[in-house]
Amino acid sequence: MSVVEELVELKFRLYDGSDIGPIRYSPSSTVAMLKDKIVADWPKGKKISPKASSDIKLISGGKILENSKTVGQCKVPFGEVPGGVIIMHVVVQPSPVKSKTEKKVDDPPKKNVCSCSIL
Repeated sequence: MSVVEELVELKFRLYDGSDIGPIRYSPSSTVAMLKDKIVADWPKGKKISPKASSDIKLISGGKILENSKTVGQCKVPFGEVPGGVIIMHVVVQPSPVKSKTEKKVDDPPKKNVCSCSIL
């Protein structure tokens, strides 16, 4: 007798209220796999779009999900409807890009010192 794994149906809510999905996933799928799928399926023409899965944070049940966790570990037990769709929120935070003109954070702030002489 084989045990059939029940798939979890997920929908990803974007910053503007639009959705990606619903898509069925195995409970053993990792959050990192979900992020890769979101980047691949990201709608064209959005103002903000992730360049890599590291630019995305997934939030479910008010918690930011860790890449190493599985879908089965991230499911919120309360309020879950059997056969219902679980909505996860997607936050895009592009990695900071350093430019050559950008100041180094390690530089101490310059102090204004008066060099006036009163005679």
